[in-house]
Amino acid sequence: MARPATLHDYVVTSRPQHPSEGSERRRPTVAVARAARLLATAGIESPRVEAELLAAHVLGVPRGRLALADGLSPDQLERYDALVARRVAREPLQHLTGGAAFRHLELAVGPGVFVPRPETELLAGWGVDQARLRACDPTAEGDQGAAGGPLVVDLCSGSGAIALAVAQEAPAARVVAVERSPAALAWLRRNAADRAAAGDRPVEVVAADVTDPGLLGELVGRVDVLLCNPPYVPRAVQVPPEVAAHDPDEAVFGGADGLDVIRPVLARAAQLLRPGGVLGVEHDDTHGAAVPALLAADGRYEEIVEHRDLTGRPRFATARRRFPASCRTPGTAGGPGPVGPVHAEDTDRAGAWQTGSS
Repeated sequence: MARPATLHDYVVTSRPQHPSEGSERRRPTVAVARAARLLATAGIESPRVEAELLAAHVLGVPRGRLALADGLSPDQLERYDALVARRVAREPLQHLTGGAAFRHLELAVGPGVFVPRPETELLAGWGVDQARLRACDPTAEGDQGAAGGPLVVDLCSGSGAIALAVAQEAPAARVVAVERSPAALAWLRRNAADRAAAGDRPVEVVAADVTDPGLLGELVGRVDVLLCNPPYVPRAVQVPPEVAAHDPDEAVFGGADGLDVIRPVLARAAQLLRPGGVLGVEHDDTHGAAVPALLAADGRYEEIVEHRDLTGRPRFATARRRFPASCRTPGTAGGPGPVGPVHAEDTDRAGAWQTGSS
């Protein structure tokens, strides 16, 4: 006599999935949506953008083609989830991808070097414009004369963002990049070598402390454009976790008031610049009055201008090195200009700057 059938006599399978949960989760759009929710919960300002950038990095495709990419393999999904977890822990996005976009460049960055910020593109763009003007000026007396091109110096160069942007966009310029940190110098030299291999004019890298009163002694009175993005955050300011735990302390903080590096830089710049040469220095958004006041008090600068970013915050100051009194002719281009600070919105400026938030 046949025994009654039991549950164990049947093969029990899970409900067919189409697509399966596993393959569904590996779709880039699904993986990105899930990652964006995690990043938003962690307080990341642009969670969707960063989730897409990480997915594009793992898949090896441009972010703009992410929607057309094949699904993530199991290994890629595991790697993606690991990167998202590190970003949730507030490790910088640029450390995870190994690169930072800056104007037309992709720079290698990582532990030991300050990650360049989008707002610094303002200062770099101003420097590019100044270098181009001097390259086209037949009366300019640059480092090697007009035919030799202008001489541009980038102090506190870090990854080389400003210096390499100028070298790429104003190829007639001779560019010197100065950095003291051994760790940052390694990144600077790597980026300089990569850009030279790509065809940009090579940048000269100098290992030196920008507060040294004898800095670049061989270039005294010869520099056409001097740019600097120094450490300028006042010590008491609380910075985001990405900065506090990952950016080098010496590249972020500028002493109690944030001006410990800026003060000697302004003094040395006045010696390095030729008469008529120009200076641009980035500063904290609380320094919109302090840095122009330091430039005015020095006595060797004129045409002092304070520049604001697209959010209206003070971002960087510029000035021109005065001509000696014996060389001044009233009414000429070399004559006296404004001594006190002027806001950039009060001057004629062509074009629009790219910027970001700090």
